[in-house]
Amino acid sequence: MKKDFYEILGISKGADAAEIKKAYRKSALKYHPDKNPGDKEAEENFKLAAEAYEVLSDPNKKAKYDQYGHQAFDGSGGFGGGHGGMNMDDIFSQFGDIFGGGFGGFGGGGGGPRRAKGSNLRIKVKLTLEEIANGVEKKVKVKRKVQAKGATYKTCTTCNGQGQVMRVTNTILGRMQSASTCPTCGGSGQILDKKPSEADAQGMVVEDETVSIKIPAGVVDGMQLKVSNKGNDAPGNSIPGDLIVAIEELEHEFLKREGENVHFDLYISFPEAVLGVSKDIEAINGKVRIKLEEGIQSGKILRLKGKGIPSINGYGSGDLLVHVNVWTPKTLNKEQKQFFENALTDEHFVPNPEKSEKSFFEKVKDMFS
Repeated sequence: MKKDFYEILGISKGADAAEIKKAYRKSALKYHPDKNPGDKEAEENFKLAAEAYEVLSDPNKKAKYDQYGHQAFDGSGGFGGGHGGMNMDDIFSQFGDIFGGGFGGFGGGGGGPRRAKGSNLRIKVKLTLEEIANGVEKKVKVKRKVQAKGATYKTCTTCNGQGQVMRVTNTILGRMQSASTCPTCGGSGQILDKKPSEADAQGMVVEDETVSIKIPAGVVDGMQLKVSNKGNDAPGNSIPGDLIVAIEELEHEFLKREGENVHFDLYISFPEAVLGVSKDIEAINGKVRIKLEEGIQSGKILRLKGKGIPSINGYGSGDLLVHVNVWTPKTLNKEQKQFFENALTDEHFVPNPEKSEKSFFEKVKDMFS
């Protein structure tokens, strides 16, 4: 079981952005590879801290994590299904500024070359309610920028492969050192040496690639998943960006989703309500047969346990709520009308709700509890 992100950084759920950043910097410096050469456990803790910070420092990701836990970022999300999908170069390229000037790139003892990361790609995947309930693997075609065959690169002489240039400024407080992205290589640390004819100015070409996306059961409309390293390449010895997958839920013809529960409106005739009836109703994975007792009242809600949407956290499934609606005919023939006119004085047709029957507002309250 994955360790809680808040526990990894040693903070509470109420921690603000400054506290989260401070906690991450403390943890990252403690387990930094330059301070713990060859220590695999320290390297693992370093990656865990980076994964925790990557989620908790982003308000949207933090909100999803607080609501859904690790499942919101597992599978195709997070760092590709675990912190192992993000290597040291990923971490330094995204969070290197947090370490200050005390450390450099991984494996360089404070001065190793910096690997650039390519830009992310974004796509939208439409899912039916059945696909959301069961989980699905989707194959999508994306256009990615990749390095052209035959393209070669050399170390940028402006930054010596660091991707950054240092500037020293004399101030009233003394000499201040600052780093900025190298203007020559754009932060990649390398520049194009040999350009194939079909490549652009950075030695890149656009290719179609079919990407397989495993979507876990229980995702919600608007949720974003991440497929690591399936975005655009960057020039030279770089790390590919990521493919960001936005989920769009398609409307079901009969069922209405509400969180992990689904609702179905069942219409029955007046005779069916009086005599009782068995009905086949729509459920997510096919029809379900239910039995309605004699004298069932319009507005009654039947709850079918576990027939809803699985929890994305793996905590069981929601329910299918069947709303019973007794259909009142708008036109009657002479005999039918006479029958109901006679029934007006029949005590069997006088409303007499039992105390055990819940009011409309009580039913609504139960539905959301």
